[in-house]
Amino acid sequence: MRVSVSWLREYVDLPADLPTGDLEQALVDLGIEVESVVDLRESVAGQLVVGEVREIEELTGFKKPIRFCRVDVGAANGTGEPQEIVCGARNFAPGDRVVVILPGGVLPGGFAIGARKTYGHNSAGMICSAKELGLGDDHSGIIVLPPDVSAKPGDDARPVVGLDDVVFELEITPDRGYALSLRGLARELSHAFDVPLRDPGMAPAPGGTATPPYPVEVRDTVGCDRFTARLVRGVDPNAPTPSWMAQRLVTAGIRSISLPVDITNYVMLELGQPMHAFDADRIAGPLVVRRAEAGEKLTTLDGVNRVLTADDMVICDETGPISLAAVMGGETSEVVAGTTTVLFEAAHWDPAMVGRTARRHKLFSEAAKRWERGVDPAVALVALERAVRLLTEHGGGAPSAEILDIDHVRPRTPITLPADLPTRRVGVEYPPARVVALLEQVGCTVAQGVDRLSEDPGAVGVASGAGTALSVTPPTWRPDLTDPADLVEEVVRLDGYDRVPSVLPTAPPGRGLTPRQRRRRAVAGSLAERGYVEVLAHPFVSPELADQLGLPADDSRRPAVRLANPLSEEEPLLRTTLLGPLLGILKRNLGRGHRDLALYEIGAVFHPRLGAGSPPAMGVDRRPTDAEFAAADAVVPAQPVHVAAVLAGDLDPAGWWGAGRPAGWADAIESARDVLAAAGIPDERVEVRAAEYAPWHPGRCAELRVDGAVVGHAGELHPTVVAALELPRRTCALELDLDALPSTPVTPAPTVSGFPPALIDVALVLDDSVPAEQVRRALEAGAGELLEDVRLFDVYAGAQLGAGRRSLAYKLTFRAPDRTLTVEEALAARDAAVAVAAERFGATLRGA
Repeated sequence: MRVSVSWLREYVDLPADLPTGDLEQALVDLGIEVESVVDLRESVAGQLVVGEVREIEELTGFKKPIRFCRVDVGAANGTGEPQEIVCGARNFAPGDRVVVILPGGVLPGGFAIGARKTYGHNSAGMICSAKELGLGDDHSGIIVLPPDVSAKPGDDARPVVGLDDVVFELEITPDRGYALSLRGLARELSHAFDVPLRDPGMAPAPGGTATPPYPVEVRDTVGCDRFTARLVRGVDPNAPTPSWMAQRLVTAGIRSISLPVDITNYVMLELGQPMHAFDADRIAGPLVVRRAEAGEKLTTLDGVNRVLTADDMVICDETGPISLAAVMGGETSEVVAGTTTVLFEAAHWDPAMVGRTARRHKLFSEAAKRWERGVDPAVALVALERAVRLLTEHGGGAPSAEILDIDHVRPRTPITLPADLPTRRVGVEYPPARVVALLEQVGCTVAQGVDRLSEDPGAVGVASGAGTALSVTPPTWRPDLTDPADLVEEVVRLDGYDRVPSVLPTAPPGRGLTPRQRRRRAVAGSLAERGYVEVLAHPFVSPELADQLGLPADDSRRPAVRLANPLSEEEPLLRTTLLGPLLGILKRNLGRGHRDLALYEIGAVFHPRLGAGSPPAMGVDRRPTDAEFAAADAVVPAQPVHVAAVLAGDLDPAGWWGAGRPAGWADAIESARDVLAAAGIPDERVEVRAAEYAPWHPGRCAELRVDGAVVGHAGELHPTVVAALELPRRTCALELDLDALPSTPVTPAPTVSGFPPALIDVALVLDDSVPAEQVRRALEAGAGELLEDVRLFDVYAGAQLGAGRRSLAYKLTFRAPDRTLTVEEALAARDAAVAVAAERFGATLRGA
C-alpha cells in the first residue's frame, strides 16, 4: 500500500518538524513493515514547470504521429519566448496546461533532459506523462492539468502534481486489514506519537429508511451480513475528477477512471471500505444478493468471461449476475461515459468466501485484498454518506432521501482476559491500569470483574493484578482480536517491543549434533562426494502421480494426506515417496538443456493414519493437556525421513580421452550401498537381493535389507514410467528409509597387520539365478578368520558354460595378524571358501 504523508496529516496531528526517518521507525515499531520511502521532492531534478500549449504543428512522413509544439513556460526559460518541444502524445490541444521539464533536468531513473534536433525540428525539454515523473504506470498520454488548478505558466509544477510529498510503501500483514486505510494508519500513528486523531470513520451518517432507494434482496446473510445502498440522480456525466483526488489516487497506485469510480476508490483508501458504483439505468429489475449457480457466467470489468461456482457470491438483476461480489463488478452495469444515475453500494462480505473466490478466479483486486483481511462492518453507512457527498459536490446531482441498510451483523463477543496475563506471558510488568489503557487505545471496551479461573500452571511468581479478570469487547474494525493471546499481543505492541528483554536460555551441555543429525549429514556428504547435487522439492503432489509412477492400486503408497487449504488445486496431496517430485525436478532440468544429471534429496514423506479421525480443537488461551497432545499426535501422519536419488545421462563424460559411460542400474545400487555405509551400517549387515517393486524395472531392481528388513530399493526405472514422465531411457533411481535403519553400532578399531597379504582369484561357475551377493557371503563364511577382503571383479556368460550358467570371479585377500601366511595355508582357506559355495549353490571352480 502506498500512502502520502500529507494525506495522513489530515487525520492525525503529526509533529510539523517530524523527520521522515522517525516516522518510518514509528511504523516499524508498530509492526507495520515499510518497504520503501520515496521523497518525491528529490525524485525530479532541475526545472519542472507548468506550461501552456500555444501552437501544435502535426508532422507527417514518419512511422508514428509526431507533433511540434510551442509551449509558454513563462520566464522559466530565461527568454519569455515559447519553448519548442517535439512530442508524440495526442491527448492535449492548444490552450491546455501541461507539465514541462526544461533542459538540464533529470527525471526518475537518471534520465537527463537536453536540447537536440529530432524529426527535423529543435526540441528543448519534454512534456511529461505520469509514468515519466514516477507518479504512476500510465504512459498513454501526458498530464493535462484540470481547469481547477490555479497555477500559471512558469510556476513550479511540483506542488501541482504532488511531487512535494513523501510517499511510504507499506506491506500490511494478513491480520492487520484495518491498516489498509488512511483511517487505520492514522489511528496507529496517533498511538505512537500520542497526538489527537480525527477518525473519519466516526463521522455522522444518516441511518437506513423504511423505503429503500432501490429494491434489494439478500438471500445469503452469512456471505453478506450487511448491505447498504443509496442513489444519486442527475449526475453530470462530464464532471472531471478533482485534481487533488486524482493526484492522491495516482500516488496510491490507482488509475483515475471517472468521477463516480474514482470516488469509490478514494473512499476505500480513506476508510478501508470497498464500494461499487452501478449505473442504475443499466440495471434491469430488483437486485438479488445470492450464491452463484454452478456454470453461471459473468464478464467482469477486466473483460474476462468468468465461469462461476456455487461458492461465489454475486449481485444479480433480472438478466443474471452483474457483479462478482466483493471482488469485481460486471461490464453490463458499470458506470460509463453517459451515466447520470449512480447507485452506490457499500456492503460487508464474508472474508473466507472472498479469499476463496479471489484465488479461484486469480483476481486479486484491491477490494478483495481488503475483504479477505477484514473490513469494519460499522463503517458502511459512513462510507456511503462520504461517497454521496463527494459526488454531489463535484458532479452535481441530487441524493435520494431513501437509504438501504440490511443489517445482520452480529455483535462482538467479549473476551475474558486475566489482567496479569500479559505480565505472565511476556515477563514484563504491565499493571492492570496500563493494560486497560492500552486496550482502550486500540478501541476495545473494557469492563473489570473477578477472575475465578485457576492460576496458569506456567506462571512464575505472582504478578500484580492476579485474580482480576477483564471483560474485553474488541472494536468492530479489529476482527483479528478473538482470543486472550491476541489482546496480550496488542498490549505488548503498543507498550513497545523494545521493552521486552531478549534473554537467551542457557544451552544444555551435550555432544553437539544428535545421532540423527550426524547420520543425515553423513549421508548427504556421501552422495555429494559421488557427484550428486542436492535439490529441495515441494512436498505437494497431484492425485495422478501414483498412476504415472506405475504404482498398483493396492500399493501402500497410494493413500495420501489431502491438504485442507492447498497452494494449488492441482497438487492437493502430501507426497508418500520422494521419487515423484524428484523426477519432476529431473524433467525440468532436462528441459532446460542439462543432459547428464545426478540429483538427490533428503526429506520427509507423509503416510496417513487411516481411521485416526479428526484432531481435537485446541484454543490458545492455555497450554494443551497431555491427553490433548496425545490425541492430536495420534492423528498426525507418520513422517519418516527418506533419501532418494536419480541418475540420467552419462556418469563418466565422453571426450577426447574416449567414450563416456552411461549411468546404469548398478550405479544406483552402489550409491544405495554407499548411503548405508555412510549411515554407519556395517557391510556384513547389508544384503542386496533382486526384487520386483514399482516404479523400478522388474529385471533391474534390487531391494536393500538391513538385518533382514527391507529399507529401500534401487535400480533402473520401468520403461512405462520413463515414457509417462518423458524421461531419458535407462533413467535410474534409489530411495531408502533412513528412519528404518537401526542405530549406528559402536565400531571397534580395526586390527592392522604388518605382514604381507596372500592374493588368490577364484572363478566359480553356477546357475545365473544365484545372486552374486549370496556367493560372496558363502565365500566369507568358508574362508574363516584369515580372509581380509573379498570382491567381485568379473561376470562372464557364454556358450561353453551352458545355458542358464555364468561365471563369477572374486579376488580373495588373506592375511594373518601375527605371521606371514604360507602357500598351503592360503590355498587351504581358499578351498574351504569354495567348498561352502559348492555346498550351498553347487558352484564349481572354472577350468577345474
